[in-house]
Amino acid sequence: MSDRPGVRFESTIPIKMRDGITLYSDLFMPKGNGKYPVLLERTPYNRTAPFSRGLSLDSITAALSGYVVMIQDCRGRFESEGEFHPFVNEINDGHDTIEWIANQDWCDGNVGMFGGSYVGATQWLAAMSQPPALKAITPGITASNYHEGWTYQGGAFELDFNLSWSLIHLVSANYENLVNNFGASPDKIEELTDMADRLMDEYSHLSLKDWPALKGIGDFYYRWLEHPEYDDYWKSIAIEEHHQNIDVAALSIGGWFDIFMGGTIKNYVGMSKNGKTSNARSNQKLLIGPWVHPGMLPGFPGVPVGEEYFGIRSYSGVIDMHGILLKFFDHHLKGIQNGLSDEKPINIFVMGENAWREESEWPLSRAINTNYYMSSNGNANSRNGDGLLGTKQTGNSDTDTFIYDPQFPVPTKGGGLCCYDALGGAGAFDQSDVELRNDVLVFSTPVLDKDIEVTGPITVKLYASTSGKDTDFTAKLVDVYPEDEKAINLTDSIIRARYRNGMEKAELLEPNKVYEYTIDLWSTSNVFKKGHKIRIDVSSSNFPRFDRNLNTGGPIGEETDFIKATQTIFHNDEFPSHVILPMVPR
Repeated sequence: MSDRPGVRFESTIPIKMRDGITLYSDLFMPKGNGKYPVLLERTPYNRTAPFSRGLSLDSITAALSGYVVMIQDCRGRFESEGEFHPFVNEINDGHDTIEWIANQDWCDGNVGMFGGSYVGATQWLAAMSQPPALKAITPGITASNYHEGWTYQGGAFELDFNLSWSLIHLVSANYENLVNNFGASPDKIEELTDMADRLMDEYSHLSLKDWPALKGIGDFYYRWLEHPEYDDYWKSIAIEEHHQNIDVAALSIGGWFDIFMGGTIKNYVGMSKNGKTSNARSNQKLLIGPWVHPGMLPGFPGVPVGEEYFGIRSYSGVIDMHGILLKFFDHHLKGIQNGLSDEKPINIFVMGENAWREESEWPLSRAINTNYYMSSNGNANSRNGDGLLGTKQTGNSDTDTFIYDPQFPVPTKGGGLCCYDALGGAGAFDQSDVELRNDVLVFSTPVLDKDIEVTGPITVKLYASTSGKDTDFTAKLVDVYPEDEKAINLTDSIIRARYRNGMEKAELLEPNKVYEYTIDLWSTSNVFKKGHKIRIDVSSSNFPRFDRNLNTGGPIGEETDFIKATQTIFHNDEFPSHVILPMVPR
């Protein structure tokens, strides 16, 4: 035991789970005797690491503010016993840990949880088990569903995230555990390290299920590939399927460029409508900044989000993220009337205007959903083409065509990425070079004669045919600046054609038949300034963010052969391809 002025620290506290497995925790406590509310962080990323103790919420500051702070290694991670299987043990382990805390003589019976990403997942999963002492959570940059919006999106496999997170952050970061629990040899450790260094090359490995690096030590990766449909494997741990059973106040924190942005909003909306009690439904908060993953964490002011700078107010340290969290916990765990209940439940950062704004609802009822139709004279290929975007259809052609070749996919540039910096980073980037490709269709409005605010969910309705039995279609919302027509991405997504009617059942295509596709681009908040253009990019790949569709219709994760596909996008009265933009009157 070691002391700091006003704070007592205890290390390596054993807590036994219901199945006999022991998890280890550290404690930061106010010095002296007394009962306090407890703030719990359950992490797979090493409880002793500085970022576990001080980023999303500083442990020393919280202890000095009258909280006991516990940080715990999840099952199978670092010093904790057992095997790590993402998500599946966090429900019971979270419940058992909270029950243990509630029975300690230094706990006043009130527990909150904090942290982001997978640490946010541990909060929602624990809340599903309804431990009575858990009163409030602050999940940041995390999902509502570990199939859609985590492992898959629109039916496509999140290749970059799944490979980099599994190999680098879950397996390679936990070498001691690999040696002790899996008997990993020094040669195996070297192999994993080499694999991480050449991950850019490994993205192209086929088949996905045959990728050798994680065999026997990260089998969860292959289990995800064995369940491409949204089946009971996923439903049992999907937060959005269980909102009606969750009874906690929650402050959901997200970033417009975060990989889990969609789930952050779904948790807020779902809990506000369907939470177990009126108290749970009325005590949901939502905070969204112009951040990447994990941009909610205090960093250096003045750092761009990708290539774009959104002003000093966008910096989470300037808005005092630690103070926001403590105010939330003070109200819900200590009963302090600090004005929290008088605030509007939503605080969003409006890009372009670069200002924070409070809102009472999501989506905004005053937003007018406006169809912007795609059109061309048949040559929308690339930013040098004739693609148009407008509230009325113009142009003389019914179609645009491009060839999608899986051997030469459209490269990923920015967007909602995690967790491999070699891709160039997440966030807002100029798409101009990507838009020079002939397999990218570019549809732009004329130069805007006034500011236009788009805040809310973005949806693309695409009418398309393909020569393949299966394929992908992508869509990207872009803000085009007057200077050199810099094209900054705002949000994007994908749909795998076989899942066009839902993620629970695959339905292959009849080649060359026109189908309607709905592409959910999640949400954004941006003011397209006077002199700018609104743009939609349409293609069939975003690699390696998403795995390549090989166009054959073969089993997910097992394909090794690929074919080119001829993609045709329709935009006429019968098949009016368009994007739906929630426009806020100004």
